[in-house]
Amino acid sequence: MNLDDLGHFKQLDTLNMLGEIDNLPDQLGFAYQLGMQHALPDWKDFRQVVIAGMGGSAIGADLLASYCAALAPLPVSVQRDYGLPLFARGAETLVICSSHSGNTEETLDAFEAARKAGCRVIVVSTGGELAKRARENKMPVWTFEHKGQPRAAVGFSFGLLLAMFQRLGFIPDQKEALEDAIAAMKRSQEHLRADVPTVNNPAKRYAGQLMGRWVTVMGAGLLSVVARRWKGQINELAKAGANFEFIPEADHNTLAGTMHPEEVLNPHTMTLFLRAPSDHPRNRLRLELTKNAFMLEGMNTDVAEARGDTPLAHMWTLILFGDYMAYYLAMCYDVDPTPIQALVDFKQAMAEAKNGL
Repeated sequence: MNLDDLGHFKQLDTLNMLGEIDNLPDQLGFAYQLGMQHALPDWKDFRQVVIAGMGGSAIGADLLASYCAALAPLPVSVQRDYGLPLFARGAETLVICSSHSGNTEETLDAFEAARKAGCRVIVVSTGGELAKRARENKMPVWTFEHKGQPRAAVGFSFGLLLAMFQRLGFIPDQKEALEDAIAAMKRSQEHLRADVPTVNNPAKRYAGQLMGRWVTVMGAGLLSVVARRWKGQINELAKAGANFEFIPEADHNTLAGTMHPEEVLNPHTMTLFLRAPSDHPRNRLRLELTKNAFMLEGMNTDVAEARGDTPLAHMWTLILFGDYMAYYLAMCYDVDPTPIQALVDFKQAMAEAKNGL
């Protein structure tokens, strides 16, 4: 595949996923501004926050929870399942139900659990059944317009929540940090856009290295969730296999699994290490030593460096890099990056099966 053949990109990319990725910095900024304008009750005295969501909506929640861990004085957890944890009870718990379509069955179930448990609830969605139920129960609804795939709305699923947390007093003002992150993303795009030739485009070169290999993405701290995002984008855009690992946890188990089966691990895998100046110094050392250990076993490795001057910029420049890389990998595999027929078929099977087999 010639990754400089933009005409072929247009033939494969029938729903313009590339345009969604190009627009991600602006989407993130717009979402934050929208979140600063939405109606929000004068709520206080929360003890914990639970964000319920799946897929593209949940990854925005994961990113926020990770970013706020060092800023917010209350615990923030992400519920990727039916129902809610038992501790989520009463008005001291804020439950944010985030669903791009508003029809995600797990999130609808979490909404009902939150309502019955007497939690204070906010819905974030483009509409659907979730927004309808929230309005019927006189609960706040933060809507946004986005007609693409949920994974292409990660700027909304993060930016809206960032503004919400700021306005609720959970975290300090984020305007300056967000502006820095967006500026860093746009500088990165100068090297990542499709019209930048492969010889000067690191995202295209990484995609070429991943062809025909199972990919593992490793990150530490804030970048642990970014590694998860890379994994999901490789799955959904390129329809390719991938997994993610966290440092330092991987050094307590995954590191031992680098020997067998040798005929698979050595030629048919690639491990990518995400690195940022904001990493804990010991984790930076761990990343380097882990990479060296993999290389000594004959495994393929590479490193992706974050850009910008703040932790938020480090997070989002690597998200953008990973989105471009996964897109170019889709082009390498000659697949349309937007449709996900496997997920459509599975949802249909679930609907037909209803409550059991």
